[in-house]
Amino acid sequence: MSGVIVTDPPKADLKDVDALAQYGVATVSEAMGRTGLLGPEIRPVQQGVRVAGTAVTVLSWPGDNLMIHAAVEQCGEGDILVVTTTSPCTDGLFGELFATALKQRGVRGVVTGTGIRDTQELRDMGFAAWSRAVSSQGTVKATGGSVNVPIAIDGQVIRPGDVILADDDGVVVVPRERARETALKAEAREAKEAATRAAFIEGQLGLDRYGLRDTLERLGVEYRSYEEYAGETS
Repeated sequence: MSGVIVTDPPKADLKDVDALAQYGVATVSEAMGRTGLLGPEIRPVQQGVRVAGTAVTVLSWPGDNLMIHAAVEQCGEGDILVVTTTSPCTDGLFGELFATALKQRGVRGVVTGTGIRDTQELRDMGFAAWSRAVSSQGTVKATGGSVNVPIAIDGQVIRPGDVILADDDGVVVVPRERARETALKAEAREAKEAATRAAFIEGQLGLDRYGLRDTLERLGVEYRSYEEYAGETS
């Protein structure tokens, strides 16, 4: 497998990245029309952490982390390392030593479609990580791959410089050209949800706030007292 290391790709503006970091993964995905989500198997190794950053992408051979070493050099302030392999792999490609090097360079976290290890050490050092698996299985450094090229994880294309937002609910990718637009839409959605939350606290029902009683009627859903229902089904 040959490869390429692309230097200085275009990136989303960090002001827009940080604006997106104010909102949850679910809110941002909804703001983009329910798109951009990586699969539910990509899970955090910590809880209560939300990060957003610009993607530095890695395409590696299964069981081989050579290209992660190459990617460290391409990482900088505000980035998130995003790793996948040419075929499914759950080996522990990423661990505490990589995190140490990346944290020193201002990298905000890692998202990988493979496995990671040293999870306790990652939590202790405050380096955020999301992965498909946790595995102690070691790797080699023997096969070429690519850095900062478009990759795909769970059907989502991730380009270098796209925004990666990750929290307890999962991971979403925002195309770099849509970062500002999406942040504004997420802000509007958050305001709408705040108003709904206040209404629910006051006792309003979702059936009424969302006009769902008409939907139930249109679908033929009827209300019956227990006595009526029991009599019809006995």
